[in-house]
Amino acid sequence: MSRNTMADTMQGEPPAAGRARTGMRLPYTMQYDPGKKGAWWMPLASVAAALLLCALFLGASGMNPLEVYAKMARGAFGSSFGISETLVKAIPLLLCGLGVAAAYRISVWNIGAEGQLVVGAIAATAVTIYWPNLPGALYIPVMVAAGIAAGAVWGLFTAYPRTRFGVNELITSLMLNYVALLLLDYLVFGPWRDPAGFNFPGTPLFTPEQQLMTFGGTRLHYGLLFALIAAAIFSVFYSKTRWGYEMKLLGANPLAAKYAGISVNRHILLVMLVSGGLAGLAGMSEVSGVSHRLMYGISPGYGYTAIIVAWLAKLNPWGMLVTSVFVGGLIVGGYSVQTIGLPSSMSLMLQGAILLCLIGGEMLGKYKLVRRS
Repeated sequence: MSRNTMADTMQGEPPAAGRARTGMRLPYTMQYDPGKKGAWWMPLASVAAALLLCALFLGASGMNPLEVYAKMARGAFGSSFGISETLVKAIPLLLCGLGVAAAYRISVWNIGAEGQLVVGAIAATAVTIYWPNLPGALYIPVMVAAGIAAGAVWGLFTAYPRTRFGVNELITSLMLNYVALLLLDYLVFGPWRDPAGFNFPGTPLFTPEQQLMTFGGTRLHYGLLFALIAAAIFSVFYSKTRWGYEMKLLGANPLAAKYAGISVNRHILLVMLVSGGLAGLAGMSEVSGVSHRLMYGISPGYGYTAIIVAWLAKLNPWGMLVTSVFVGGLIVGGYSVQTIGLPSSMSLMLQGAILLCLIGGEMLGKYKLVRRS
């Protein structure tokens, strides 16, 4: 620093270089506004940015990005088989997405949909193991009830410490995922393992009465109806009922909601019951509609991926119909690129890039351009 500049600084004036920069300052600046909502087009821009980002990696590794994306699109939507498989993947994503969106609407960060899905699958399977002589027509209703109840109780394990002791729900819901997965491993490697399954870590196959019906000759099962009904109820509940109004108020301004006489803790408990119940229903649908048994790795991370589904749709239930199919298509398309030498984890890279761009876009959306005074 020159002697003149140092003197200016000691006298409280900006250095010469600073004055030069001050003279070139733009008339506008970016200002953070936590109450500002992101633009509607932000999810679309995030997806486009993620595709571009992944295209750069593919191009750097010697692949043609357009060829890869076209292969993924054809694999997911280019045939009736691809479309049905995409919809099969979309069912748990939509159910879990609705669950996490219900919690996020009142700023309760439920990261535990994965564990709630797993315990829902365990509870539905328990019905087939411990009540083998139920009338055939009762199996599906009882399994649905068991899956929803187990997921709801698992969600309550997160909500109660939050409301009673102020424990951060991010930590408890995430830790409970590992507990649920370890419980699953214990059961399918231990007491519930099929003795005739050649050491395969899974329970015996369900009987036809314990399996969800399918559409035509595809694997697309009636869990799709569960998901569509849940989306419709979600939409009506939040737009037409008093409880939905209270949830909106609670999400927009918790302090104002509290002064209006709305019980914050009661709503947190209720919303986590609903959130966990929807994820539990997704678990039941997976074991009864897809694998027809409880097995190791029953979920490839649907509970975590559902967070992307919910945020891409900006927590809108009808938007989640679209985003769940889109993300389901990414998963199915990831399998098809193996024929050109790429691993199926290509879809994971895309999902991660989308989430990264989405978070970045949401953060930028909190800033606004203001004129300097």
